[in-house]
Amino acid sequence: MSDSEARWSPSRPCPERDVPGWDLECDVCVVGFGASGGSAAIEAAEAGARVLLFEVASGFGGTSAMAGGDIYLGGNGGTPAQRENGFEDETEDFFRYMMMAGGRDADEARTRAYAEGALDHYAWLKSVGVPYRNTYIPGKTMMPGTGDCLILSGNEFAWPYREQAKPCPRGHLPEATGETGGFVLTEALSRRARELGVEAFYDSRVVALVQADDGSVRGVVVQREGKTLFVRASGGVVLCAGGFVLNREMLEQHAPIVKELADDALSGGYDDGSGITMGTSVGGVAIHMDELFTTFTLYPPQENVKGILVNEQGARFINEDAYPGRVAYHCIRQTGKKIHLLVDDAIFSQPTELSRWDIAAVGETWSEVEAELGLVEGTLVETVERFNHFAAKGEDPLFHKQPDWLKPLDEPPFAALAMHVGEAFYPFFTLGGLHVTVDGEVLDGEGAAIPGLYAAGRTACGLPRSALDYSSGMSLGDCTFFGRKAGLHAAGRAAKRASA
Repeated sequence: MSDSEARWSPSRPCPERDVPGWDLECDVCVVGFGASGGSAAIEAAEAGARVLLFEVASGFGGTSAMAGGDIYLGGNGGTPAQRENGFEDETEDFFRYMMMAGGRDADEARTRAYAEGALDHYAWLKSVGVPYRNTYIPGKTMMPGTGDCLILSGNEFAWPYREQAKPCPRGHLPEATGETGGFVLTEALSRRARELGVEAFYDSRVVALVQADDGSVRGVVVQREGKTLFVRASGGVVLCAGGFVLNREMLEQHAPIVKELADDALSGGYDDGSGITMGTSVGGVAIHMDELFTTFTLYPPQENVKGILVNEQGARFINEDAYPGRVAYHCIRQTGKKIHLLVDDAIFSQPTELSRWDIAAVGETWSEVEAELGLVEGTLVETVERFNHFAAKGEDPLFHKQPDWLKPLDEPPFAALAMHVGEAFYPFFTLGGLHVTVDGEVLDGEGAAIPGLYAAGRTACGLPRSALDYSSGMSLGDCTFFGRKAGLHAAGRAAKRASA
């Protein structure tokens, strides 16, 4: 290895003048073969570009293949699954909800593009082989594994979201048995990419970008089978290398709240932040790096939603009918780490092994439960009495839980289930990444696009940029929709350069 090669890394680009010769050439180079990389490669290839795809693992899928496969879709009156089940989803309602779900810094241009294009995107997903039924599962469910399609996967009917956008179920799961929806999705993308002639190189680590003197990105440096390869991409490089949830140093620097959690990172094994680091190495800006999405297994069973959550002070702090990610966000930000779900005999269910919950206290009265938990006398009792008083009338004036989920906790014996932060299962992944345009172009500190560099998926900061407001399906929706945008734009850039 030469001295110059030793200096190349995700944080140090290779100057084009140091390239001894190009080993491979293409129109579009895609880094990472998850949902975003597969979508980018397909769209670029369908536009006539020659596409090379490099994946560090030994096969396709990435973290996307581990997911339930849920994609958040709607608008334009509704998808076939929505319409078949009596739901009408207008684009403006979809847009308003997505803006809320994006948080205070939601990207309006990208959200508008997604809201208006989601129905066509559903058709595209089906065209590349992702199977969907037109069936609906009502109630609170997560990855049911039944092969059914439409589910509630966010805060659609919860306060405050229902006040601003007409509620509608928008989670769309592929037809899959068990928790294999993500694999079904990525397998379909992989199959279509092969049909289009996309050449995929596995066990291949992209270690650096190649940058010209004018600041544009010309290609990548790849380590493969003990050799260093220089790959030129005339149209551009699309970084789809995942987030940084496995990079402890980056996590603790940008999202120090991770120190409060157990080691339950959600990843396919390669979310090391290298894609984000490569982008910043050539002047790209990373944003919202502090946004760490966390959830927990509040349901199933959905009867748990009728319980109430309390902190170490014995006080409620959230409407329990919200999406579990929103609930978990508030759980990990309470004073103290002890969180309890209060239930009565009518709704009690034995905690699952996955949840890592314990039965912390049991009693014939709430005073007994309060004493066993060691809480200040009267605090828990007062919380339950106030809740029961209003729940009996179908009201929740403090936290606005829907009437369907209100039930007085008045059937003994009573129990407190411990779901303590740092002990219970709170899986997490990152939302922050490179700042990009609607077409996936990576932006520098001045807001200008870096020529030849694109990013999608969790390497980019996309639609889901708020851990508080996230909905299931937003990540894979963002990955596939904007992966397509990036691949198409890069292919167009290659065509323009070829005709110049």
